[in-house]
Amino acid sequence: MPSAASAQAARPAAATPATCPALLQHRFDRLQDEKPQSLCQYSGKVVLVVNTASFCGFTTQYEGLEALYARYQSQGLVVLGFPANDFGSQEPGNNQAIADFCENTFGVKFPMFSKTSVVGRNANPLYRQLAEKTGEAPRWNFHKYLIGRDGQTVRSYASGVDPKNPTLVKEIEKFLSTKL
Repeated sequence: MPSAASAQAARPAAATPATCPALLQHRFDRLQDEKPQSLCQYSGKVVLVVNTASFCGFTTQYEGLEALYARYQSQGLVVLGFPANDFGSQEPGNNQAIADFCENTFGVKFPMFSKTSVVGRNANPLYRQLAEKTGEAPRWNFHKYLIGRDGQTVRSYASGVDPKNPTLVKEIEKFLSTKL
């Protein structure tokens, strides 16, 4: 049964603007202070959605994700992190512990959201939509979904695809070069 926090985090965004694509019409609580944030604020941007975990072999990917965010943010890229404990119980902490770990260990500045579920019947609605759209649900931590500026074009990348992977970087650059 989902917790009250995850139920609150999964609420559809209220009064979404007509320009907000269906994929981004969600609200999730921010990791650091648990204040609700509408994903509609990222409309028109290239969005890299990643399910994260603090105690995973792929956790060092935080560095690469932060580097991508720093390098391409001014061109319209945003990285969105969704901590999840779905795989191997590798994200056991509460939101504050996760926030502290991300900031103190990897200097994460990209937006992170409250701990959630990304697979199965308890998956948050964004992850359900992403899995449906791509035909691929995350199989482990640090699975990546790249969403184009149009909010419709979505690519899926397995956990082993490092943020510095030339194919991923090339696709990000291609998405960034596309104007609405």
